[in-house]
Amino acid sequence: MRAAKSSRSNPRALCVRIVDEVVARRRYLDAALDEHLPRAPAAARAFIQEMAYGTLRWFHQLAAIAALLLERPLKQKDRDIHALLLIGLYQLRSMRLPAHAAVTETVAAAEALGKPWAKNLLNACLREYLRRAARLDEVIESDPVLQYSHPAWLTEEIRGVYPEHWEQVLAAGNERPPMVLRVNLLKNSRAEYLARLKTAGLAAAPHPAAESAVTLETPVAVAELPGFAQGCVSVQDAAAQLAAGLLDAQPGERVLDACAAPGGKTAHLLERTPTLAECLALDADPARTALIEQNLARLGLQARVVVGDAAAAATWWDGRPFARILADAPCSATGVIRRHPDIKLRRRPEDLPKLIETQRRILDGLWPLLSRGGKLLYATCSILPRENEQQIEAFLARHADAREAPLAPPVGLARAAGRQILPGMEGMDGFYYAGLRKI
Repeated sequence: MRAAKSSRSNPRALCVRIVDEVVARRRYLDAALDEHLPRAPAAARAFIQEMAYGTLRWFHQLAAIAALLLERPLKQKDRDIHALLLIGLYQLRSMRLPAHAAVTETVAAAEALGKPWAKNLLNACLREYLRRAARLDEVIESDPVLQYSHPAWLTEEIRGVYPEHWEQVLAAGNERPPMVLRVNLLKNSRAEYLARLKTAGLAAAPHPAAESAVTLETPVAVAELPGFAQGCVSVQDAAAQLAAGLLDAQPGERVLDACAAPGGKTAHLLERTPTLAECLALDADPARTALIEQNLARLGLQARVVVGDAAAAATWWDGRPFARILADAPCSATGVIRRHPDIKLRRRPEDLPKLIETQRRILDGLWPLLSRGGKLLYATCSILPRENEQQIEAFLARHADAREAPLAPPVGLARAAGRQILPGMEGMDGFYYAGLRKI
């Protein structure tokens, strides 16, 4: 009991719990942080978050180094000690801490985990790393999987699909993402909001990809953003902000945002075209649907929010067609790894067939809801062709009344169908878009 209590108060021991839940249970990092961070002293929370994100971002590289330092693999029941070793290595490699402090405090955390026997092991491994760091770096640089710290299957797939860009894509996946804002143009212009940020002492610049996008020089808590509570601004990457313009909904049209939670794109559609006849925001998850309502309320916007499966319209559709449909489909999220490094641990190649089938069902389920001459915008935050252009090519082959609608303005790389934004392009997340017109 004492060990459990001390593990909650020791920052590194608490970080072990977070990392282990992601690695062993494939839990979302955000969910693990939301559960465990409130238990930590307020002054330690940013430190714990940095260690958790960093250890998961560089997990494959750190695990390879640990394997070279350990005389024999640790037993499964000691995976917490393995996680603690990786956290220690991350501190030595990437954090601005004195090496002696990082080693001493990491070793001490074994006591908080109730495993004092591991202190000598951790001390030996971390000090051996300091002695052999240059030679270990040579090993890492000789292997792309270790150098870019992505799983082997994903490294090889990206390398095969993007032979001219694969190294930039993998490197972008390890970068710290920028904090990009979407200015609510119904309440203030971008220039006006940039002036408010400057007055608040927050350096920012307009993003060239979207008229509503602003990039902060340094991320801050949303509570520090001027007018956030009043709906003047939202947090949304510039690549995601492109969706509203690419869908190009017109005044008086009926619009469906399928798979809408947490509601960022729904809100942007309404901010861009406030005179829609109706905007229906759909999501299958009741808890996430509640987030749509919360976001719309903060922004002072109204949409009809419905809980329902986009692939099973008979359970919620009233029979009236939509002129525009946004299908932001569930996907591997391989385009947003820089924001969610746990994807490297949670996502596996065997997940893809189920995701691809879900995407197919959603596309086929939504197509009858689109009016003749209407436009459907298919979007994912994936960079894998199986979920993107190959999905659209297969859809066009199945539906004689469908044609690809060119996207204006064109974004990213032209693919066999649609356009692909790769992670890091103009500072954006990885996103795929394709337009479909019903003839």
